[in-house]
Amino acid sequence: MKFNPAENIQDLQYFGEFGGVNPSISDSSTYTFLSAKTMFDTFEGNADGCYLYSRHSTPSNLYLGEALAAMEGTETANVTASGMGAITSVLLQLCSSGDHIVSSRTIYGGTYAFLKNFTPKFGITTSFIDITNLAIVEASITNNTKVLYCESVSNPLLEVADIKGLSALAKKYNLKLVVDNTFSPLSISPAKLGADVVCHSLTKFINGSSDTVGGVVCGTKEFINDLRNVNDGASMLLGATMDSLRAASVLKNMRTLHIRIQQHSKNAAFLADKFEADGLKTVYPGLESHSSNSLYKQMMNTEYGFGGMLTVDVGSLQKANELMELMQHRNLGYLAVSLGFYKTLFSAPGTSTSSEIPEKEQKEMGLSDGLIRFSIGLDNNIERTYKMMKKCMEDVNVL
Repeated sequence: MKFNPAENIQDLQYFGEFGGVNPSISDSSTYTFLSAKTMFDTFEGNADGCYLYSRHSTPSNLYLGEALAAMEGTETANVTASGMGAITSVLLQLCSSGDHIVSSRTIYGGTYAFLKNFTPKFGITTSFIDITNLAIVEASITNNTKVLYCESVSNPLLEVADIKGLSALAKKYNLKLVVDNTFSPLSISPAKLGADVVCHSLTKFINGSSDTVGGVVCGTKEFINDLRNVNDGASMLLGATMDSLRAASVLKNMRTLHIRIQQHSKNAAFLADKFEADGLKTVYPGLESHSSNSLYKQMMNTEYGFGGMLTVDVGSLQKANELMELMQHRNLGYLAVSLGFYKTLFSAPGTSTSSEIPEKEQKEMGLSDGLIRFSIGLDNNIERTYKMMKKCMEDVNVL
């Protein structure tokens, strides 16, 4: 049977404590035990179904984790207080002093800063390479390498990782392939393509309303249990705990994720086609001009499209800022970081979400001053939106 992430979410059924159609929210930081022995067993990880302390887990967080694991096709999942809480705990769990990571060069600025500036304090080093070139990836692997790290669709350049190819390399050299799938939920299922661990920032498309910060790690039961271990688990000891109320909110929003992703993708594809036809330098995985268009087609769950992210290069930071300010003024979206909101969000990543990457390295990877990253919203009449955006572009002499 073909894997369908949205149907897997839909097939989960919960009843609240009093028969509610939503599971009851566990609004407690700590939990009681009927016997001292059960408390001891829970600390030792030998008491399934018992809750210890909310930094470890809660019923609300487990419900959300179960839904996210179903979506990604993994055995289980652990939710965290942020996407960075998910990524950092995974990498610190997998790596020790002296270990090495091979990472995509085009990744979220916070992840780049963590690997470039923070992990070296613990003796963990990273090589940032062109993840789309498997020969370069393989040549970068050393005897100390423990992890291959990438984003399914990279932030902000929208490079597409060959997850099957990377998985083959990971298996060949006994490495763990960790994939951040934040830009492409439902559209791409990395675990089904061979990824060992899949992370998301729940803040973005999965929650969809820009009112919650959260993250998740999807993987095997063994690995998730390691993350939660009270003695040496990175999630447990670093304390990036999701609040139960937020977990319940995200779980409810997941029920509409498939509808939202389809609309995000439909609108982004329409605008990308129009912008490219207008002569703008446009990058979108759904365009035939995208270098990895055929690869994306091989990996994707077709009904969810190519995602809601696209970029346009307008030539200079001055033009980018002028255009974004005008679009916001004319109610076409918000000049803001993040993504996955119901309204379109736009930013110049070189001076915002990727500002942690040195200017020289930005230029080397092709991140120009005039690049605008768009998270396309759920507009009902995308043709009207396009006409209004085009008028803005004409008014600032981009077209």
